[in-house]
Amino acid sequence: MTLSAAMPMSRRRVLLLAALALCAACGREAPPAAGPRYGDAPAAEAPPLLRFAIHPLHNPAKLHAVYQPLVDDLNRELGGRVRLQLEASLDYGDFERKYRAREPALLLPNPWQTLDAAGAGYHVVGVTGEDADFRGVILVRRDGGIHVPADLRGRVVSYPAPTALAACVMPQFFLHRHGVALGEVTNHYVGSQESSIMHVVLGTAAAGATWPPPWRQFQRDHPHEAATLRIAWETEALIGNSVMVRDDLPPEVVQALVARLVALDGMLLPAAGEAFRFRRAGDADYAPVRDFVATFEREVRPVARAEP
Repeated sequence: MTLSAAMPMSRRRVLLLAALALCAACGREAPPAAGPRYGDAPAAEAPPLLRFAIHPLHNPAKLHAVYQPLVDDLNRELGGRVRLQLEASLDYGDFERKYRAREPALLLPNPWQTLDAAGAGYHVVGVTGEDADFRGVILVRRDGGIHVPADLRGRVVSYPAPTALAACVMPQFFLHRHGVALGEVTNHYVGSQESSIMHVVLGTAAAGATWPPPWRQFQRDHPHEAATLRIAWETEALIGNSVMVRDDLPPEVVQALVARLVALDGMLLPAAGEAFRFRRAGDADYAPVRDFVATFEREVRPVARAEP
């Protein structure tokens, strides 16, 4: 009798199945071992992150809606060399604290902040917007009974912030030169352009200061409220908001950024309802702002302080 004949059928079936499984396993590679894997090729590094801080032209949500398409385009153009991250600020003071600490790599500041940021090691590479737009606008209610600057004596005037050049410093200088001293009105610094306008709509301020782009935006967003207001006075214009880079950025990155910004001049920013404007500029282009600020501080108050 053979061994296979003597073996019970159930045991023979088990041995046959085990042999088949062993043969199938012989053709397979062993699964990779768990844990770290080592090799000669270095892991791909993420591109350096550069913070692009824009001063409070809008509230943070609106600012991101307006400028994120621009930042997305710049990131595509830079091809992974660096990655820009758009950064809003809570208010003017928060933005100014950031650049004084050299935290952002790129800035879009107002002209006074441009002078201030130069002291922290930033340099102008361009100007945004239309120069004719960079002027102060003083709004009053149509039914408010304000006809000449002297009518504001003893009344409340609203502004976004003490360092808002077009929307505060220039209007205060206008009133000063038209016989209304800073201390003859009650100056309320309310945090944003839209808030400055809304204080006039609500009647909590007799006049409110802003500048043309936020006023046009307010008219688009709130036509009924805007119809209750009128422009009482406008100031003369200065050079507009700058684009600045920190002094430790690689020159090739700066050149690529500026070249793309020049190419994007005229690009529609849908959330703003207006085109992005950019032209090359340098630190010396802001000398007229320095002269204006020196006169303002001599006659009215230090820009960095709300009161004399």
